[in-house]
Amino acid sequence: MMFRSMLTRIRIFVTIIIFVLCLATTLPASVTVYASKAANNKNKFRFNMSYIYFGNIGGYINSVNKTKDTLDEIAPNYFELNSDGSLKLTHKLDINFIEEMHSRNIRVVPFLSNHWDYNLGRAALSNRIELVKQIVKAVKDYNLDGVNVDLENLKEYDRDDYTDFVRRLRQNLPSDKIVAVSVAPNPWGINKGWQGSYDYKALGEYSDYLMIMAYDEHYEGGLAGPVASYDFVEGSIKYALKYVPKEKIVLGLPFYGRMWKHGDIIGGQGVNLTTVKTLIERYNGKVYFDYYYKSPCAVITINPWDSKPIVMGKTLGAGIYTIWFENEASIKYKLQLVNKYDLKGTGSWSLGQETPDIWDYYDLWLNGYYYTDVQGHWAKKQIMEAASNGWMIGDGKSNFLPNRALTRAEVATAFVRALSSEGFMENRNNKLEVSGAVSVFNDISGHWAEKYIKEAAKYGLILGRGNNTFGPDDKITREELAVMVDRILTDREVLAGRSEAHISEDRYYLSYIDISPESNIWSYESIKRLTYLGIFRGTPDSKFLPYNSATRAELATLLCRIIG
Repeated sequence: MMFRSMLTRIRIFVTIIIFVLCLATTLPASVTVYASKAANNKNKFRFNMSYIYFGNIGGYINSVNKTKDTLDEIAPNYFELNSDGSLKLTHKLDINFIEEMHSRNIRVVPFLSNHWDYNLGRAALSNRIELVKQIVKAVKDYNLDGVNVDLENLKEYDRDDYTDFVRRLRQNLPSDKIVAVSVAPNPWGINKGWQGSYDYKALGEYSDYLMIMAYDEHYEGGLAGPVASYDFVEGSIKYALKYVPKEKIVLGLPFYGRMWKHGDIIGGQGVNLTTVKTLIERYNGKVYFDYYYKSPCAVITINPWDSKPIVMGKTLGAGIYTIWFENEASIKYKLQLVNKYDLKGTGSWSLGQETPDIWDYYDLWLNGYYYTDVQGHWAKKQIMEAASNGWMIGDGKSNFLPNRALTRAEVATAFVRALSSEGFMENRNNKLEVSGAVSVFNDISGHWAEKYIKEAAKYGLILGRGNNTFGPDDKITREELAVMVDRILTDREVLAGRSEAHISEDRYYLSYIDISPESNIWSYESIKRLTYLGIFRGTPDSKFLPYNSATRAELATLLCRIIG
């Protein structure tokens, strides 16, 4: 997680630039960063982690790449147990992967697993004093960020030892290292068996968070049914909230399904979501969404003459198969629960089993932005950033309208939302006083943005059209924005002493083919200055597009570029 570290003055000016800028660009190119990346405020977003287990070491980075910068933490399978309960480092422990994740600001917190083996789990607890020492040493030696304890299939009489193990980890690991515990879902409130081995309250006190494994409602060897129905997941959350603060609860989601062959006594074999999609397509499967469980189900028929697929190392024979799995709709329902109960965030088992399109909407929905028109949009991440900061909003919960042209009223509103009353006071403290007489516009009475326009005019952030009009619903062109931004920055002397330090030599050559000093008399110098600063950017074919309207997606992108 990043933290804000810039001086107040720079932050204020950057915010001003941002808003104006936002309105000023067309392409998601990189620009010079003037503020700390912390302003990106990643810590304002909900937490997201994932386990990674399947596949080879070389594929791990590729799996992370597909998440589109949504991960805060990755839990690889580096820690296992020897028969005596001592720590076993797996062959997948990879220094290069750890370093690469750290370069992306992703924590690496390996999970310690007994793979459902009771005897191994019991041996670990019996050997917990030495095991803690070994884990602490491994975390230090390999520059890891903590440990995720995932000991399963223990019993209620192991509860105190389990808690003591986690307590010792917390006491012996540095305070900046993570101690997380993966816990069984318990919507039934059971205090015996596997569920009984977890003292939620005590574990919550000693750990940074509990990751609820809210899946395997139906399992291998059991009856057919959803892996994680809505009521099952919500019940698991409600139980956890009785004992653990919401900010320490991470909801685990399944990136897999389970399949049952009709007529077989034992079924429930696991199958990743990518394979489910392939099976449905190859065998013309029928899919329906069960609105009671809020889970999808597919039925496929493999005929005797069909090619036989191999799933998780097993060849599927001819027959009819029912597959309960997860899709966009079911995952979105679960993400809504995270927001409903204001939880810390989500985890998933496991990375690489999902279909790639999950990451097109995951971050948006996890953070409560249900904009259906930005899934897969090039500015999705920036739109979420702008929405989370309150800089921009859509037309309710369903649409952001990313490609719609911006109006002058929206620009004024953005300025005011960016600075806020606190920002205005900070501007005053930095001698950004109200400039001259306050403009009075005769065409804004009753307009939805009236108060924002008046406030922006009061602080000299905007000017009118002349004849006491503002033109609130007029579209803003990129050329107009360039002049507006340049005027604001120049009036506040923000560029002085900063431009030379942030301009590279190759930017001194302005090569836009669609503008010139002769045809753009009133805007050329502004465009040139802001291009030098990397604030405004053109297209790959050297066009500035001065007469194009700026879009809402472009505004969101510029805000994020300037803030970092």
